[in-house]
Amino acid sequence: MAVKMRLQRKGRKKRPFYHIVVADARAPRDGRFIEKLGIYNPMTSPATIDLDRDKAFDWLQKGAQPTDTVRAILRFKGILYKKHLMRGVKKGALTVEEADAKYKEWIDEKEQKIATRIEKNAAERRAKLEAIAGVPAPPPPIPSVAAEVAAEEAAEAKEAEEVVAAPVEEAKEAVAEVKEEVAAPVEEAKVEEVAANTEEVVEVVQEKVVVKGDDPEWDNLPKEGDAPTDKA
Repeated sequence: MAVKMRLQRKGRKKRPFYHIVVADARAPRDGRFIEKLGIYNPMTSPATIDLDRDKAFDWLQKGAQPTDTVRAILRFKGILYKKHLMRGVKKGALTVEEADAKYKEWIDEKEQKIATRIEKNAAERRAKLEAIAGVPAPPPPIPSVAAEVAAEEAAEAKEAEEVVAAPVEEAKEAVAEVKEEVAAPVEEAKVEEVAANTEEVVEVVQEKVVVKGDDPEWDNLPKEGDAPTDKA
């Protein structure tokens, strides 16, 4: 199976970015892939490249064939240079430690060049905006001062939240106490009302209950099974 290292298009119309993937050469461009290695965004200045160097070098060693664009990215990120150094290690021209030192030195120098280029582009963009607006742009904040200002603002915001939270908690406690005070008399009134109703029911039942011997009419009523008597 032929394996390719290629780009997979993402994003919307006229605003693309790409995933750097390892895929089967027979699979469609935006179809299934074996592993994702990074992201390439050509819309920024300079282009943004986020690549896992170790994975890319491993697949290159396994025989994966990069496309032209991916080959340029690998060269830019130093993967092809690392492959060249490892070939020298195999031939005995270099030791592993020397190859690693050379590779690290190359990476540091490359990262410094990229940072310088980003700063230069930002300065050019500021100058262009100043020329369009006719007003000088404010200078960028000093990192240390900006960090201190951010810390002070965060501390002030935290203090303000605490100041606001304290009266809220006190108000909640006061409301809870008032509810308890109001609920207690209500419960007592309910209990007294139930007791009074119970006493009234008992009195009514006592009035309706008739004990044998207390009522002569009740005593003279015929009992079940007695023969009827005709006094007339």
